[in-house]
Amino acid sequence: MSAVVSEELRVVPLNVPIGAEIQGVDLSRDIDRGVMRQIEAAYDRHSVLVFRDQRLTPEQQIRFSGFFGPLEIHVLKAYLLQGHPEILVVSNIRDDEGRFIGLPDAGQTWHTDTSYRQKPSRGSVLYALEIPHAPDGRPLGDTLFAGTAPAYDDLSPEMKAMLAGKKAVHSYGRRKRVPGSQRAKLTREQLDQTPDVAHPVVRTHPNTGRKALYVFSGECTGIEGMPEARALELIAELTEHCIRPEYIYRHVWRRGDVVMWDNAATLHLATPDYELPQRRLLHRTTIEGGVPR
Repeated sequence: MSAVVSEELRVVPLNVPIGAEIQGVDLSRDIDRGVMRQIEAAYDRHSVLVFRDQRLTPEQQIRFSGFFGPLEIHVLKAYLLQGHPEILVVSNIRDDEGRFIGLPDAGQTWHTDTSYRQKPSRGSVLYALEIPHAPDGRPLGDTLFAGTAPAYDDLSPEMKAMLAGKKAVHSYGRRKRVPGSQRAKLTREQLDQTPDVAHPVVRTHPNTGRKALYVFSGECTGIEGMPEARALELIAELTEHCIRPEYIYRHVWRRGDVVMWDNAATLHLATPDYELPQRRLLHRTTIEGGVPR
């Protein structure tokens, strides 16, 4: 697939079913709306966009992200950037009192952001300020993205027919915790703000009309109208299907990377292969979405 060129902007698809690198754009600048519309079209088409070698202030990240819609304020208020509540700090760094300055468990199960909301996020924008490295210089903390639209396309006609109209229950309060997770337990107030919600197992992209699987082990705790054991078995089966190697883009982080992904068409997973004194610090903005259809 050849690159698409418009003035300085180049959209270079990656050699996987999802993902493209956007070249020739400085996100710290006030970008022409025509160029932004081309970025949005690439976002809808490729699901994951990568911008290398960026240098952003919080205000600039918020401005860029806000082009795609209003920004969410995350329920984990302790990890919001002071003075900029639109930014969730993702980090394993501790302050002088031993408290994490950001969310340390950055999604160590396959998931899509804020699926537990009535209106899950449209997408997320993650900016890398510090990336951990192994002693040999190899970057750590990769993020894996799975394309749930190509995964749906490859289902059998019988499976597609069986899934049509079904809804899965998404639960933030009962989400799976990996062994050794450093994520703090939710408070009663946070639980009250995030009741369980049901969304279509197969959702239709609001801009492209393409169908994608929207179900995954860890946060999906059942399927409406289906016995629990069978529902959990089906959820696990569909999750394993989505994360087959042929649907995966693995992002190896560099300082200055900005990666944005479409929560309607991808799952993602953080790789926890680092620990202090290997430091990881990223800023995440999250774009509001609509009710899945």
